[in-house]
Amino acid sequence: MSEDPTRAMPAPGTPAKEVPAYGRVGPADPHADPATHPGLRPPDVDGPATDPGIPAVRVVPPEPPTVPTAQPPQAEPALPHSRSGGLWTGLILSAIVLIFLLVFILQNQISVTIRFLGFAGAVPVGVALLLAAIAGLLLVAIPGGVRIMQLRRAARRAARR
Repeated sequence: MSEDPTRAMPAPGTPAKEVPAYGRVGPADPHADPATHPGLRPPDVDGPATDPGIPAVRVVPPEPPTVPTAQPPQAEPALPHSRSGGLWTGLILSAIVLIFLLVFILQNQISVTIRFLGFAGAVPVGVALLLAAIAGLLLVAIPGGVRIMQLRRAARRAARR
């Protein structure tokens, strides 16, 4: 088996001072593991020196600080959320929305004629818009409630098995 003759050749355009005069630039196997290949291991700092006249260099770990460091103040744990807290938040938000609805209805007292399936009636604009909003809410809530009942029924059947 012959070795590739272009392997030891420098890349085109490499300056002459970067090309070694002899020997290899890197290991024969570029994927060699330094832990298992002795030629790739870093020098042993605590072991014997390469020259017997030079003592081995010992690495000394740094000393811990002598001045005590201040601990950050411990924040008090936040109170956990409860169902009653969520209920009160919902009630307050609902009351705010109801106040806005009342203001809207009271400011829109002009009567309009509403016709639906042959019936006709005169109602204030605010009341007519409120009724339309309630009808839209029912269009969303009824199918959603039916789907929730279906999922609960399926969950109960799965739990029995």
